[in-house]
Amino acid sequence: MEQLAIFGGEPVRKTPISYGHQYIDDADIEAVANVLRSDALTCGPKVTELEKRLCEVTGANYVVMVSNGTAALHLAAMAAGITKGDEVIVTPLTFAASANCILYCGGTPVFADVKRDTYNIDPESIRSHITEKTKAVVAVDFTGQAVELDEIRQICKEHNLMLIEDAAHAIGTQYKNKKVGSIADFTTFSFHPVKTVTAGEGGAIATNDEKLYHRLLRLRSHGITRNPDEMVHPTDAMWYNEQVELGYNYRMTDFQAALLLSQLDKLDRFIERRTQIVKRYNEAFAECPELVLQREIPESKTARHLYVIQLNPELLTCTRREFFDALYAENVHVQVHYLPVYWHSYYEKLGYPKGLCPNAEYLYEHVMSIPLFYSMTDEDVESVITAIKKVLAYYRR
Repeated sequence: MEQLAIFGGEPVRKTPISYGHQYIDDADIEAVANVLRSDALTCGPKVTELEKRLCEVTGANYVVMVSNGTAALHLAAMAAGITKGDEVIVTPLTFAASANCILYCGGTPVFADVKRDTYNIDPESIRSHITEKTKAVVAVDFTGQAVELDEIRQICKEHNLMLIEDAAHAIGTQYKNKKVGSIADFTTFSFHPVKTVTAGEGGAIATNDEKLYHRLLRLRSHGITRNPDEMVHPTDAMWYNEQVELGYNYRMTDFQAALLLSQLDKLDRFIERRTQIVKRYNEAFAECPELVLQREIPESKTARHLYVIQLNPELLTCTRREFFDALYAENVHVQVHYLPVYWHSYYEKLGYPKGLCPNAEYLYEHVMSIPLFYSMTDEDVESVITAIKKVLAYYRR
């Protein structure tokens, strides 16, 4: 790369390190192999076992497993009753699925700004965007840090809104000693490989409402039920099932469930190691005025998914792109989370202009996510720190 010529010499790391990576051990492999040797491969006893386990992990009364985090958001939005003409307030600093789930239901995403220091949705911005059409709020626990749930829940209560907490980053996080998953009307999770624990692909919806739980079960399987109490034409015939509404095939396989069950055995260990790495980064970068670090709210005991650094443009001579490319040249593969949702060309075509959320737009132009995952060694961590400080020294004003 061109940056190598600028810095000269060898890169800090001999081999690349990515911003995130799964950890799979022999126990995980054996768990999956055992299911492959069994009779049930899809949405069988392992999925049921996993749902019970995740109730324990999240503190929720009910959990429904689905095929991925996007499916979880879609079904949560459907169960929340979002339909054509409804507005739903959502953060723009997120993966597009957090807003797409609203479009899937015919609703209209309304983007509220984030706080510049925590990167999470601003409760006051939520309040300022409420209209008579507002039906729900989708609040994203960005990087794993819980949103300001007390304030957001109070706003939702005042205006009779449903709260969907997108906790794709936040498995294991607690808010005021309550587990994320036990607080909002719906809490959705993702188990993509870069998350703290993985099922390869997979998602979950947690709720405390039994009626909503049973609807979610139907929606993930075509809207079909075998429960006579839910049928229009009930019968006790063992072969009979009835589609009572339009649903989807969002079922999880049993071998994915087995993998995630095995991963959950290591969740506390995974979180502890991530916390150690975050602590080391915080110590190292506290002495770097060119970097601004994410503020942690005291209410959140965060199981961190991402570590984000923010560049201070007043103290650097480079653009974010130049800084990004320089780290790649040092074999530190960083990422940017996220392009504001309404900056995507699809949303541009829907009529969303730039400038809606100045804080989110500023952050997008100045942040990047650096490596953070369980299997990073202390040497890996120090090499990332060294590379960042090397680039800072080169571009320091």
